[in-house]
Amino acid sequence: MAERSGGAAPRDLEDGRLLRELETIHRTRHETLLHGSDDALATHTQRLKELEEEYLRRHPHRAPASARTREGARARASGEP
Repeated sequence: MAERSGGAAPRDLEDGRLLRELETIHRTRHETLLHGSDDALATHTQRLKELEEEYLRRHPHRAPASARTREGARARASGEP
Protein backbone atom coordinates (compact mmCIF):
# COMPACT_ATOMS: atom_id res chain seq x y z
CA MET A 1 0.00 0.00 0.00
CA ALA A 2 1.29 3.51 -0.83
CA GLU A 3 2.25 5.86 1.96
CA ARG A 4 -0.44 8.44 2.73
CA SER A 5 0.26 12.16 2.78
CA GLY A 6 -1.65 13.01 5.97
CA GLY A 7 -5.22 13.43 7.12
CA ALA A 8 -7.80 10.72 7.39
CA ALA A 9 -7.60 7.95 4.83
CA PRO A 10 -9.97 8.92 2.00
CA ARG A 11 -11.51 5.42 2.07
CA ASP A 12 -12.55 6.07 5.69
CA LEU A 13 -14.34 9.37 4.97
CA GLU A 14 -18.12 9.46 4.67
CA ASP A 15 -19.37 10.95 1.40
CA GLY A 16 -20.10 14.43 2.75
CA ARG A 17 -16.68 14.76 4.35
CA LEU A 18 -14.95 13.46 1.23
CA LEU A 19 -16.71 16.13 -0.83
CA ARG A 20 -15.82 18.86 1.69
CA GLU A 21 -12.17 17.80 1.66
CA LEU A 22 -12.17 17.83 -2.15
CA GLU A 23 -13.69 21.32 -2.20
CA THR A 24 -11.10 22.59 0.27
CA ILE A 25 -8.12 21.07 -1.49
CA HIS A 26 -9.23 22.41 -4.86
CA ARG A 27 -9.77 25.84 -3.34
CA THR A 28 -6.24 25.88 -1.84
CA ARG A 29 -4.45 24.39 -4.87
CA HIS A 30 -3.58 27.65 -6.62
CA GLU A 31 -2.12 29.26 -3.50
CA THR A 32 -0.07 26.16 -2.74
CA LEU A 33 1.24 26.04 -6.30
CA LEU A 34 2.26 29.70 -6.25
CA HIS A 35 3.55 30.07 -2.71
CA GLY A 36 4.02 26.66 -1.08
CA SER A 37 7.37 25.01 -0.51
CA ASP A 38 8.31 22.06 -2.70
CA ASP A 39 7.38 19.74 0.18
CA ALA A 40 4.03 21.46 0.68
CA LEU A 41 3.24 21.18 -3.03
CA ALA A 42 4.23 17.50 -3.11
CA THR A 43 2.07 16.77 -0.05
CA HIS A 44 -0.84 18.72 -1.53
CA THR A 45 -0.51 16.89 -4.85
CA GLN A 46 -0.48 13.49 -3.16
CA ARG A 47 -3.52 14.29 -0.99
CA LEU A 48 -5.41 15.66 -3.99
CA LYS A 49 -4.65 12.46 -5.91
CA GLU A 50 -5.80 10.27 -3.01
CA LEU A 51 -9.07 12.16 -2.55
CA GLU A 52 -9.88 12.25 -6.27
CA GLU A 53 -9.10 8.56 -6.71
CA GLU A 54 -11.43 7.70 -3.84
CA TYR A 55 -14.21 9.85 -5.30
CA LEU A 56 -13.80 8.15 -8.68
CA ARG A 57 -13.73 4.70 -7.02
CA ARG A 58 -17.09 5.46 -5.39
CA HIS A 59 -18.60 7.05 -8.49
CA PRO A 60 -17.22 5.17 -11.51
CA HIS A 61 -20.28 5.91 -13.66
CA ARG A 62 -20.70 9.59 -12.89
CA ALA A 63 -22.29 11.39 -15.79
CA PRO A 64 -20.35 14.43 -16.96
CA ALA A 65 -22.41 17.54 -17.60
CA SER A 66 -22.77 18.01 -21.36
CA ALA A 67 -21.27 21.51 -21.09
CA ARG A 68 -18.10 19.95 -19.61
CA THR A 69 -17.39 17.77 -22.65
CA ARG A 70 -15.54 18.75 -25.83
CA GLU A 71 -18.79 18.51 -27.77
CA GLY A 72 -20.51 20.83 -25.31
CA ALA A 73 -17.64 23.31 -25.44
CA ARG A 74 -17.80 23.34 -29.24
CA ALA A 75 -21.54 23.95 -29.10
CA ARG A 76 -21.00 26.93 -26.76
CA ALA A 77 -18.33 28.34 -29.05
CA SER A 78 -20.58 28.09 -32.09
CA GLY A 79 -23.54 29.61 -30.26
CA GLU A 80 -25.67 26.45 -30.31
CA PRO A 81 -28.11 25.99 -27.40
